[in-house]
Amino acid sequence: MQKSPDKNPVLVKSYAFALRTIKVYQFLAKKKQEFVLSKQFLRSGTSIGANIKEGIYAQSRKEFIAKLNISLKEAHESEYWIFLMRDSGYLTVIQAQSLLKDVDELIRLLTSIIKTSRKNNSTF
Repeated sequence: MQKSPDKNPVLVKSYAFALRTIKVYQFLAKKKQEFVLSKQFLRSGTSIGANIKEGIYAQSRKEFIAKLNISLKEAHESEYWIFLMRDSGYLTVIQAQSLLKDVDELIRLLTSIIKTSRKNNSTF
């Protein structure tokens, strides 16, 4: 499988997280017969990178920041679903910790980019 051609670190990480999200969804649907929580996680986890990509092609700094804020919200929502799937027993603690580490890194990156963009009136 070919990886994302993007070189931007936040795009690369969000793409990798989206792929992991898809694999978690497939695992939960197939092995655990769980569809509600995993579908919500699939939606939020794949939306992070899509909104970042849209933001890169924004027509203004304001639109760029708005798209990245949506990505940040989706990352926080993904974190919530991971906690819920862990605490309900659909994911092991180890599986959840790995996902939480990845989403936390995305949250930190997005927060930093948004703060810098507001401060410097710049984008990537």
